[in-house]
This record gives sequence, C-alpha cells and structure tokens, in this order.
Amino acid sequence: MVRELAEYENLLDQYVATEEQFQEALFGKKPIAEALVGELEDELIAFALFFHNFSTFVGKPGLYLEDLYVKPPYRSRGFGKAFLRHLARIALERGCARFEWTVLDWNEPAIRAYD
Repeated sequence: MVRELAEYENLLDQYVATEEQFQEALFGKKPIAEALVGELEDELIAFALFFHNFSTFVGKPGLYLEDLYVKPPYRSRGFGKAFLRHLARIALERGCARFEWTVLDWNEPAIRAYD
C-alpha cells in the first residue's frame, strides 16, 4: 500500500524503501516507527505510520504521523478520522505533548478531512 501512496502523491520516483527496511524499522531490535492498519471484511484498506519525537521546550515526547493512507474506494467514509482519533488517544496515553502531521498543499480531500 505504500507504493499506492507514493503513486497518489506523484512521488513514485522517490519510493525506494524495501520490505526489509520496513521490517527493521517496525519490528527490529530497536523499532523506530509504528504502524496501524485498517481492515474491512479481511481486506487491507488503510494504514498509518507514525513515530515519536521530542520537544526540547516542553520536555515531553510528541507523536508525528508520517503517513495516513486510505484506499480510494474507502475514502470519505470516516476511516481517516477514525485513525486520527485513535492516534490522538495513543498520544494522550503515552504522555505526548503534541500530535503533529503535515498535508501536501494540493491534497484538497485530505485537507477537507482534517477540517
């Protein structure tokens, strides 16, 4: 699904990550990122990849959402907002002072979803 995201964002030429790199980053000896997946009727329909950062001013961790992707047939059905709510709960449970993400300025559907 990461390839689909790269294609959607017109960044396929920059997509070079391997399955091994994802395995190491998510499940290796020292994981540096986490992922959530969304399934509907045994089909993988969405994912979110996130990691923790740290605020030097606040002195607490933050949660940064790197990517949130929902397959086209499942958009505008509340799945993205459900992911955001779940990630916000994770951030609160872990004592994070911030929950941050960015959106590409041309991605109007995503921008509307965050309003």
